[in-house]
Amino acid sequence: MDLGPFEADNTVSCRLSSQIPDICRTEDCCLGIDEAGRGPVLGPMVYGICFCPVSKKQELKDLKVADSKTLTEEERERLFHNLDEAKSYVGWALHVLSPNTISTSMLQRTKYNLNALSHDTAIGLIQYALDSGVQLKEIYVDTVGPAEKYEEKLSQRFPGIEVTVRPKADSLFPVVSAASICAKVARDRVVKGWKFAEDLGDVDADYGSGYPNDPKTKAWLLKYLDPVFGYPQFVRFSWSTAQTLLDSKAVTVHWDDDEEDGEKAAKRLNNKSMLSFFSASAGSDDQSRQTHRFFTDRRLRGLSSL
Repeated sequence: MDLGPFEADNTVSCRLSSQIPDICRTEDCCLGIDEAGRGPVLGPMVYGICFCPVSKKQELKDLKVADSKTLTEEERERLFHNLDEAKSYVGWALHVLSPNTISTSMLQRTKYNLNALSHDTAIGLIQYALDSGVQLKEIYVDTVGPAEKYEEKLSQRFPGIEVTVRPKADSLFPVVSAASICAKVARDRVVKGWKFAEDLGDVDADYGSGYPNDPKTKAWLLKYLDPVFGYPQFVRFSWSTAQTLLDSKAVTVHWDDDEEDGEKAAKRLNNKSMLSFFSASAGSDDQSRQTHRFFTDRRLRGLSSL
């Protein structure tokens, strides 16, 4: 697994993949989807797919793949090696979502939550497999959100392919277990070899599991919180754990326009409805009504008729 493309710039997301086995371009195939690192406040989330011919399901099962969460790191590495050795009929692809991508997506002006990001990433990986010539006939997915709705969404997006979405699919279907192992191995390697763009000196790598309720993780977050610049991009700053620490430990920033344009405008509008702001009462003088600075700065004015 070559992580070089992501390590070259870990502030953005990156797709990694194996070679496509020739047999997957000629025989009907099944594909599994799972992720690693959804909950941690540190590091990336990695989405993985694994695929093989339907005729090779038993061979895949014989590799003894299992839900990555039930395996040790050494067992996952060994099983990933076995999957790599089976490259004549097994293929995989990963999408590494950087912490920066996750946080900026979730905090953008238009609401885009983690479930939507997960769905779009999974869809993108399925489309990648199809575009690469994989003859997909079956898709198995570990659910994100309500399983029935997700299954319907994927079935509509990929007509003609049998889609099965289940909770704990990584423990039910070997092809999902294989995807889980690929994703988890990639995340473990990325986190262990993380290159900090920020000048932090010798970084303490003892940050625990990365989950918000881990005492070691909390201690690490406190240690590397800069009161002015916040966190290094290894941290998902959109997580409530990080935001709470920033609110309590970092320097408070006051924006001039927040008070002037926000509070004063709110006082002027008081309890008036939004419609009343745009409608002029009979005989009223538009010039006598106080106009918000946003409009005056741009030389905009209201019209009573067209």
